[in-house]
Amino acid sequence: MPELPDVEVYLLHLRRRIVGQELSQVRVASPFLVRSFDPPLRAVHGRRVESVRRVGKRIVFDFDGDLHLVLHLMIAGRLRWRPPGTKVAAKVGLAAFDFAAGTLLLTEASTKKRASLHLVRGEEAVRALDPGGIEPLEADAAAFAAALRRENHTVKRALTDPHLLSGIGNAYSDEILWRAQMSPVRLTQKMSDEELARLHEATQATLREWTELLARDTGDEFPEKVTAFRDEMAVHGRYKKPCPRCGAPVQRIAYADNEANYCARCQTGGKLLADRGLSRLMRGDWPKTLDELESRMRRAKDG
Repeated sequence: MPELPDVEVYLLHLRRRIVGQELSQVRVASPFLVRSFDPPLRAVHGRRVESVRRVGKRIVFDFDGDLHLVLHLMIAGRLRWRPPGTKVAAKVGLAAFDFAAGTLLLTEASTKKRASLHLVRGEEAVRALDPGGIEPLEADAAAFAAALRRENHTVKRALTDPHLLSGIGNAYSDEILWRAQMSPVRLTQKMSDEELARLHEATQATLREWTELLARDTGDEFPEKVTAFRDEMAVHGRYKKPCPRCGAPVQRIAYADNEANYCARCQTGGKLLADRGLSRLMRGDWPKTLDELESRMRRAKDG
């Protein structure tokens, strides 16, 4: 799912191309995309784009007449900038937004069509679509700590809860926790002031650095390779690969449809976090520490 850095880079390029431009029409190819009916989508045809902004992970297109298109890309939604009038792809295409300078295509490479588009009138209607989490790059340390302590969740869950923090998902939460050298299962209401301050600093530094890196990589070209898995990442998507800080193999725990990637040596004091599925399978045979896991791996290799 595109997260804060990815969405910010989309915004950077959209502002260059469409702010001040008139949207001639929206061509919708998927009946599952549009989730609102009043005002009708045709009401935005012929309107000028006044600004483009981010609300959480959503992209908001502000038009004259106080109309706002609110796009949520969800997991597999992506944007493409193409020549004017480009057709919507048959299998993955959801919609096309036509401007004189080009066509913005919306695609979703998934059988589960989860991306959504709302057309609403007025700022209050936009706020109604906002889960309400604070902006991590704008919040000071005190506001950040208050948000995380509001409920007693694991810190991994808290970072990705859009009702607490805005714009962070599975990928960058892994990178933030690695930078802060913090266990993903640390409970937020048990965290010290020093831990929360360290996490706040790691959150802002990680998000800023990745936004700058992605913007630098795309240059003047519209971003085409928006992905949650990048070679420069420290732990996310790097299971069994060496931690760039200490060299220990990156570990992971799976839960629901997500997973957490972490370095046991850097983040959990060498303790392996029990994966729910493997723990049930292995029962008492689950290794408790990184040293025990590495010892077993050496014995298996030697034997």
